[in-house]
Amino acid sequence: MADTIGTMTALASIARSGLQAAQLRLGTSAHNVANLNTPGFTRQVVDQQAAPAQGGVQARTGRSGQPGVALEAEAVEQMAATYAFKASLLVLRTADEMAGALLDVRA
Repeated sequence: MADTIGTMTALASIARSGLQAAQLRLGTSAHNVANLNTPGFTRQVVDQQAAPAQGGVQARTGRSGQPGVALEAEAVEQMAATYAFKASLLVLRTADEMAGALLDVRA
């Protein structure tokens, strides 16, 4: 049972970090769109990398090397971030349901 609980905790941690990364991506893209017409504005980007020790991903913002913002690229980024958010939410809900089912079986 301890292994199962550990797996549930790891799934929840992975899903939470995915939710946070997707939220950061969406916020960063919105920031880019808001500054579309700002002279000299350099687009922000989100760098993500796996964080196996923590379970999930680490995400942080940085600056693109090129000035300017392409509105169509930001629209695609926002859609991708939305899908990533939904996928992580589904994993979190499934882990919660599995934990509930496990407790029902053990009780």
